[in-house]
Amino acid sequence: MRSYLVIGLGRFGSAVARELSALGEEVLALDEDPDNIQRIADDVTQAIVGDAQDEAVLRSVGARNFDCCIVAVASDMEASVLITVLLKDLGAKQVVAKAQSAVHARVLERIGADRVILPESEMGQRLAQRLSRTNVVDFIGVSDDFSIVEIHAPRSWVGHSLGQLSVRGKYYINVLAIRHGEGGHVDVTPAVDQVIGENDVLIIIGTNENVDRVVDLS
Repeated sequence: MRSYLVIGLGRFGSAVARELSALGEEVLALDEDPDNIQRIADDVTQAIVGDAQDEAVLRSVGARNFDCCIVAVASDMEASVLITVLLKDLGAKQVVAKAQSAVHARVLERIGADRVILPESEMGQRLAQRLSRTNVVDFIGVSDDFSIVEIHAPRSWVGHSLGQLSVRGKYYINVLAIRHGEGGHVDVTPAVDQVIGENDVLIIIGTNENVDRVVDLS
């Protein structure tokens, strides 16, 4: 289990916090609006009212101890920049910040954000991937070189175990999870003897080149 600090509970921040929590991760949500905190309190590990632009608040929640801090206050560029700087100064392990424009993104990168997200741009990329490849269920660009892709199991893999397929040794990708059928049970970090079923959906991670090789198998 990884721990996440989500700062800013607008539509984007709330969605991220809820999804991470649903995946079994530890999530602390932080927002200065009590109404936002009340709406999400039952869906995350802990929800706290506080101004993340105050260094004392970030210290009090132990920002430097989280595996990842997510700054989701892009509508206020000054606030997002200040919070990102404070988190880096406090020694946060990883800071992911949402930007509202390309200029905003460049500023966040310059001040040390480990990853900057432009949701509209990423959604466009994901849509293009889904439209151009019918076997791709979903796509997430992790960086310029790596991607996480959710695909229907390649036909040639059905009936074989991950060990038999040697997905790491032959394809140089990792299978993060397997969902058995639409809305079915999800096996996280499946074992090497896990056999691929006909209706399975695989969540894989790797370099863009290696992921594309697997996508093209279907």
